Amino acid sequence: MSKLAFDLEIYSYQIDFAQHVSNIVYIEWMEIGRLQLLKAMGMPLDKIAEQGFHPILVETQISYKKPFFLGEVVLGHVWVTELAKVSVWLEFSFADEQGETRATGRQRGLFVDSATSRPKRLTAEQMSVFERFRDG
Repeated sequence: MSKLAFDLEIYSYQIDFAQHVSNIVYIEWMEIGRLQLLKAMGMPLDKIAEQGFHPILVETQISYKKPFFLGEVVLGHVWVTELAKVSVWLEFSFADEQGETRATGRQRGLFVDSATSRPKRLTAEQMSVFERFRDG
């Protein structure tokens, strides 16, 4: 299993009234991680469409452990924990430069047929690209 690592910067517009990173920013960070994961698997969004399906989110969960503040560096990780023919669970962690986990999250994606907008079963070949980043 391999986790995909990605770095994130904190910008002033991401800070909320409590002077730390707004909760909604974590969902944006998950989007960044998800897109980087698809790219690392050789399935950037423009290539997925060529295969006749696209992933959509159906669930997001986040656990906030300790806030991030302006000027800190965020180290993100994303990996696959559950893979079925029509859906996938992705796990995320966000840590500081010392490696302390500040937040964790997970998202469930559903594979949808581009023509019918109905759930689509992936082929064994399509599922295999997720295995490199699978744990569980």
